[in-house]
Amino acid sequence: MSARVPTVILGGTGYVAGELLRLALGHPRLELAAIASDSQPGEPVARAFPHLAAACGELRYCSHDDVQRLVASQPRSAVLAAAPHGVSHRLLDGLLTAAEAAGARPVVVDISADYRFADLDEYARVYGHPHAAPARARQFTCAVPEHLAQSPTPHVAHPGCFSTATLLASVPLAALGLVEPQFFVAAVTGSTGAGRTPIAGTHHPQRHSDLYAYNALTHRHVAEITALARAASGSEVRYAFVPHSGPFARGIHATVQARLRRPLDTAAALAALRDFYQGAPFVRVLDAPPRLKDVVASNYAQLAVAADGDTIVVMAVLDNLVKGAAGGAMQWLNRLLGFDETTGLTAPAPGWT
Repeated sequence: MSARVPTVILGGTGYVAGELLRLALGHPRLELAAIASDSQPGEPVARAFPHLAAACGELRYCSHDDVQRLVASQPRSAVLAAAPHGVSHRLLDGLLTAAEAAGARPVVVDISADYRFADLDEYARVYGHPHAAPARARQFTCAVPEHLAQSPTPHVAHPGCFSTATLLASVPLAALGLVEPQFFVAAVTGSTGAGRTPIAGTHHPQRHSDLYAYNALTHRHVAEITALARAASGSEVRYAFVPHSGPFARGIHATVQARLRRPLDTAAALAALRDFYQGAPFVRVLDAPPRLKDVVASNYAQLAVAADGDTIVVMAVLDNLVKGAAGGAMQWLNRLLGFDETTGLTAPAPGWT
């Protein structure tokens, strides 16, 4: 086996960073070189993630400046960025500029929204500020791994968790020309999707034993989903998207409904989805409705479908922190580094969580 690739994690104290850390520490081809946090430099990583203490050992946070110098000193390295939206574009531009000046060639996978948009005017409209590194944005491609075999750019932006679930369910229908170009989506997410800092909407006493919608038809991911669906399917499609807060920590359950162009029964719809995802190791199409406990803490997504007359429904479940974030990013990183995309990602869901 060749030498391991030095790997750094940016934005290192959030839930997604914790999952990146867990996956990187168990990856047979990566060597964790640093994890950065400007808010906690010098602090033990295990203090933020006590469940990883046995694997972290004495590992401590470093600053983002330290990471920049480290990456510039390595001819080959990998960067997994979990910095917040509005921060990542500047952070990665500075890191890549320093690396280029030193002749280094890192590969980057960004999990924020900062490099997901090919149309930077649309990014500014959705996020309320202009992009800080428009020239750098051209070096990133955004796509669900199952919808693009190879990135045409050196770096990748991984779609959001709501986007990943919705696109896995809807893109095959649009790409195969099975449906009218309008999707109706109801998706339920766990509280970890809102990040680590407690707020009223994610505080456990408020979410426990409750279910409620928010940002109906106005969620910021709609623009991202629409653009990525167009790129993946070659069709102009519209989404009526209603997100919901669920009373659980991890996972997304999305129900995607559309009107069929021609009559199709469930058996034929199942065959179409299975054929579309043939060779996709992390997507499983089931005969029965999928359940979150069968995928939570894994990089697997499960789909099921029902069709009746002129209506089709696709149900999708995945872990928002893994397949929808850290695991999907690691899947892309494996590809960028020339590894099998499943490397370090094949552990099944624990179940009974």
